[in-house]
Amino acid sequence: MLHKVEYDGPAGRKLLIAHGLFGSARNWNVIAKRLSDSRPVVTVDMRNHGASPHFDSHSYNDLAADLAGVIDGQYDVLGHSMGGKAAMVLATEHPEKVGKLIVADIAPIGYKHSQMGPIEAMRGVDLSRVETRADALAQLDGLDPGVPEFLVQSLDMKAKAWKFNLDTLAADMDKIIGFPALDQTFSGDTLFLSGANSDYVKPIYRDKIRGLFPNAKFAKIPGAGHWLHAEKPRKFEAAVRAFLAM
Repeated sequence: MLHKVEYDGPAGRKLLIAHGLFGSARNWNVIAKRLSDSRPVVTVDMRNHGASPHFDSHSYNDLAADLAGVIDGQYDVLGHSMGGKAAMVLATEHPEKVGKLIVADIAPIGYKHSQMGPIEAMRGVDLSRVETRADALAQLDGLDPGVPEFLVQSLDMKAKAWKFNLDTLAADMDKIIGFPALDQTFSGDTLFLSGANSDYVKPIYRDKIRGLFPNAKFAKIPGAGHWLHAEKPRKFEAAVRAFLAM
């Protein structure tokens, strides 16, 4: 069972939030707390991340099954990046468990950009020389601005260990940047919410998206990139609220 954090709210359909690669439930703490003023919210650590169990596989069918195991009844589901892909597979394989679906800055396609850089950077940190997160930051070389600070949020200082199953994430990287063939569609209300400065959800992907999610709607957040929820949290929150209230 995935590690989860629950935020009590008024009675109503719960919202489940699934984070992206190298993320955790805690990354969504502020947004989850704010959204819980209108409904209960549940955030999870995905498998091989945070406090959730480590496994020797990391396919989207695995991740979708994990999310299905969290849902008792029917939830609305919000997933970002890797979490968005898992949420899409969940919705098509277990449509009875999903009310409304929000997919944040990702499409149901395979991408070419590998995420091995952060894995190799984390593997290169000599944790025996780490007493503070600043010590780890000093060793995380060759990454885009902001990425080292994001990664060290998942460094267990007491255990001196990363809260990731780096070996499995590396072994299954092709699956993570890819996307499985889906045999079914999801006819529920779906929002593909993207950053206007991101190229993860290009117009050329819309036919593929509508083929799988025939009731898909599209929206962009101005001034935001792939990390739209962190870059423009209030605008992201407003878009989520508006869609869930429709």
